[in-house]
Amino acid sequence: MKGKLMLGALLVALPAAAQAMDVGTFLAKADGLEKSGMMALFSSDYGLLKRETEADVQALVAEARAAKAAGRPHAFCPMPGKMGLASNEIIAALRTVPVAQRPHTDVKEPLRALLSRKYPCG
Repeated sequence: MKGKLMLGALLVALPAAAQAMDVGTFLAKADGLEKSGMMALFSSDYGLLKRETEADVQALVAEARAAKAAGRPHAFCPMPGKMGLASNEIIAALRTVPVAQRPHTDVKEPLRALLSRKYPCG
């Protein structure tokens, strides 16, 4: 019984943990970190935002590569090796989302637009 209860709790928690971060939440956390100065590096939010960005970029790269392999159009052409995105580029891309849409926009969407500008196909 105890094992089933723990499994049930884990299954309930998984969707919340796997849920993508919205632009409004990301920017609120980033603004808080900016106000913290050098202490931001020790904040759990710093790691959270870094992991969110890395996971979203990896997912977008995988999506683009899969589309290319299938002969479908894709938003950008990933470069071999590591593609560089500076934090100021990422924040600027997220700030292009209108304030009213930020709570309803996944971070991946402005990242996709940034990658398509920075790494166009052709």
